[in-house]
Amino acid sequence: MTETKRYDVVVLGGGAVGENAAARCASGGLSVVLVETDRFGGECSYWACMPSKALLRSGHALAAARRVGGAREAVSGDLDANEVLRRRDSFASHWNDSGQVDWAEGAGIEVVRGNAHLVGNRAVEVRGAEGALRLDANHAVVLCTGSAPNLPPVPGLDQVEPWTSREATSAQRVPSSLAVLGAGVVGVEMAQAWARLGSEVTLIDTGSRPLHGMEEFVGELVAQGLREDGVHLRTDTSLSRVTPEEGGVRLELQDGSSFSAQRLLVATGRRPGTEEIGLETVGLRPGEPLSVDDHGLVRGVDGRWLFVVGDATDQPRLTHQGKYAARIAADVIVAAADGTDVTGAADWSTYTATANHGAVPQVVFTDPEVATVGRTSSQAEREGYRTSTVDLELTVAGAVLHADGYRGSARMVVDEDRKVVLGVTFVGQDVAELLHSATIAVVAEVPLERLWHAVPPFPTISEVWLRLLENYGM
Repeated sequence: MTETKRYDVVVLGGGAVGENAAARCASGGLSVVLVETDRFGGECSYWACMPSKALLRSGHALAAARRVGGAREAVSGDLDANEVLRRRDSFASHWNDSGQVDWAEGAGIEVVRGNAHLVGNRAVEVRGAEGALRLDANHAVVLCTGSAPNLPPVPGLDQVEPWTSREATSAQRVPSSLAVLGAGVVGVEMAQAWARLGSEVTLIDTGSRPLHGMEEFVGELVAQGLREDGVHLRTDTSLSRVTPEEGGVRLELQDGSSFSAQRLLVATGRRPGTEEIGLETVGLRPGEPLSVDDHGLVRGVDGRWLFVVGDATDQPRLTHQGKYAARIAADVIVAAADGTDVTGAADWSTYTATANHGAVPQVVFTDPEVATVGRTSSQAEREGYRTSTVDLELTVAGAVLHADGYRGSARMVVDEDRKVVLGVTFVGQDVAELLHSATIAVVAEVPLERLWHAVPPFPTISEVWLRLLENYGM
């Protein structure tokens, strides 16, 4: 007989997004159970954000030292790959999730490990090592089931055991050579990380430049940085066939060329984790991103009880945006449990994920870094805004001091009707630390005439704000 337990809220998916949803509901006084199939802490903790940035950081630090006279002369040798991997392992907690479990239980969240799927209105069944368990929710079920690598239908791919982002961030040895298919965020970050660790890397993409969804100059500067690290860029082509061979894999490209590599990393995007979680039992189609409103409620389900946040949605697939949406959804659930309907709350309230529309920050942790928030110039134009665009080389005093021969660029997109910033993009060493100021400017819709009075300290890279406003005409 299946045991049944009842909670106020049932959360499926124990990654960063699910943890935030569960903790926020628990702090609001609700009983919460958090269900995870694999490791509590999820993709970000073990195979994405944390280990990937740990792999990149050592190479960035070495490159930064070599850019500064006096430090440059003190640097000898290359990266110690074994030490980089050892440090990476520590940031992935050696793939042990006991610390995450302890945190959840300490926050008043009950944890259950097993495969979960919906079995009807406010009902979930979990199958684990100890059998089946039914979880009934008094108020809400929150789906935080993430995403999985999306492998393209390339002939022979199933015969060569390709790396996905999981293998690329957890590998214990540096491959002698690595082919990377896809020049999106995962592709460019992992291409640079492994190249700096000593692998011969070839990056393949159908576009003319990396990161082609961002401002054009972004891809140009990142491509330059990759080439300087020895990465071979094969653009405007794709993979037509792969075959296993002794010591690796043979890759045939659509342009007729071919080459061999010890490993192949497929970084061609991700698909939502909405398969095999019982969506059909509530009238939804498995395998597709779930459409949600700004409160996290799934569209197409009656009763205002099913929420979804994170990569399984049609919203921005970034860890920080998922955590933001999780906090919003939890606040909606807590309010509803107290008898307050907030589903008509205004934009920018604590119950509405307004930032997902035009105020999303993102960092690509390559060298040079990419930091962007809001709309690109082309997005703003497509959406009908009347805009001005200000472009600037990052040659302010703070940047010149930061590194000898500092190279970087910035773009600010201005709404000419309201005189506010719609979007900002920075490319350069350590520009990620500029991003929150840009995010505040976009989210708060700070008028340019007021932004002019936010004086950047001298000499910092933040001086770029003064130069952008001066070039605009302030």
